[in-house]
Amino acid sequence: MSVTYKFFALLGRLNLIKRWGLMRNTTTENVMEHSWQVATIAHGLAVIGKDLFGRDWQPETMATAALYHDVSEIITGDLPTPIKYHSTTISKAYKAIEAEAEAELLNQLPSSLRQSFTPFLIQSNLPDDVRFVIKSADLISAYLKCQFELDAGNKEFKDAIREIEAKLRNLNSKEVDYFMAHFVTSYQLTLDELLKQHTP
Repeated sequence: MSVTYKFFALLGRLNLIKRWGLMRNTTTENVMEHSWQVATIAHGLAVIGKDLFGRDWQPETMATAALYHDVSEIITGDLPTPIKYHSTTISKAYKAIEAEAEAELLNQLPSSLRQSFTPFLIQSNLPDDVRFVIKSADLISAYLKCQFELDAGNKEFKDAIREIEAKLRNLNSKEVDYFMAHFVTSYQLTLDELLKQHTP
């Protein structure tokens, strides 16, 4: 009888975990779609860094790591940012829980595959540059969510977007600045506007 492993079935539950739980949302966002968006933005930031600013970055590695950056929430759920960072005690305790959850998920794989997944699942093992790019992409994703809600007339997100804008500025990242300047505005376009012929 073959052994059944639960790893990918657990990942499939990410679409059931809602984000922004303490905020009134016009459109809900789940962890699976958020992870995909963060991965694509992280890949984009890494390509920008590599091709435009001469960074020795590996876009594919950063995109893969970003895909898994919130997988611990399968076990922990999504803890809203204001609670997660409410105090040093809570923050430290949550990081310990996240680490345990990541280890538990890793154990849901065959032992022969764990070594290949460890660099992506165990977030504390990621190199500093990969963590920085994922953090940057995560903030951009949050900014886009706030902008979407504000465009829909939801003032619930007006304070959040100001805080995120400040965090993005404080990154002092050429890659983030480039992305914000050249890509973010288009998220507010209509479908017809997005599909118009682009003239460089």
